[in-house]
Amino acid sequence: MIMHPFERVLSVSSINFELELRGVKEIFWADFLLNPRKLRGSDFLMRWPQGVWAEKRLIDAVNKTNQFYAIPYGPSGAAPTEDVRAFELYFERLEHAGLGNIKRPDLLVFKGSDKSFVDKFTSAIGGESELPFITEDQLQDLIQKAILAIECENSLWVAEKMPAYATPMKPQKRLGGKMGFSKSAVLPTIIIKEEDRIPLGKWQADNNIPIHVWHVFFERAYGISFDEANRLVDEELILPTEQIFQAPGGATTKKAIYKYYYHYAYQLGIANERPILVPAYIEDKNGHILPYVKFEGGTLEIMPDAIEVLNSY
Repeated sequence: MIMHPFERVLSVSSINFELELRGVKEIFWADFLLNPRKLRGSDFLMRWPQGVWAEKRLIDAVNKTNQFYAIPYGPSGAAPTEDVRAFELYFERLEHAGLGNIKRPDLLVFKGSDKSFVDKFTSAIGGESELPFITEDQLQDLIQKAILAIECENSLWVAEKMPAYATPMKPQKRLGGKMGFSKSAVLPTIIIKEEDRIPLGKWQADNNIPIHVWHVFFERAYGISFDEANRLVDEELILPTEQIFQAPGGATTKKAIYKYYYHYAYQLGIANERPILVPAYIEDKNGHILPYVKFEGGTLEIMPDAIEVLNSY
């Protein structure tokens, strides 16, 4: 089934990634008419501002090093976050440009010395927000200046308080005696969807720019290279987990995801100022209020391990 990019971006797991609720087959969202796609439930409303918040924290952290410079590159970072209808129209425009189903990494990272070139290039095309609507053959001068491309993920967890945090791996029967954790273990993981592995791999090969996956938690972040993530899967150190996702329109799909233990990752950043949770709401045309919460503020400091990774390219 081909899903409209609006639906795909806002799809949420019907069961939490890290904490599986046994016996729950499907979550039925309360009917709440907001636009033609009938966006339902606060989980959908939190989905995109949470991702944008994570991307901004990473961009700020990279740029504060003064050694490197990051910009948003994928479509989600430039999408509107305050207006549901504007968000949908943004993805309509993306689809009309023929780029709605193309998978791009979320960020591009450059050497700090290339900042003036990057700023001049993005200014000439109308700003960073126009990048998602321009085909990559027209962006090669920019792409080839990048040292790294980043796929961003985030989780609504305080990593250090997760039950299996700081617990060592042990031999697992399901892994043929290889080191790992039980399926029910709750610990920080970096998540990659199976459906993203092929398009991300193609982007990396086509552009000859390495991709890393950076996963932001409430108070810290971890990173892993796309190549290393693939190696762990190929060697069956990480097995797929089947997850049910539900789109705003109500459609459910089964997708395989990979959850990489943070033990395999490098420490990317630690919050020197934690975000706060603030109340927010949207109102439909009939005056119906749907409240939700979102993250605001907070800062990450890039760790030496991550600086070493960036310096290696």
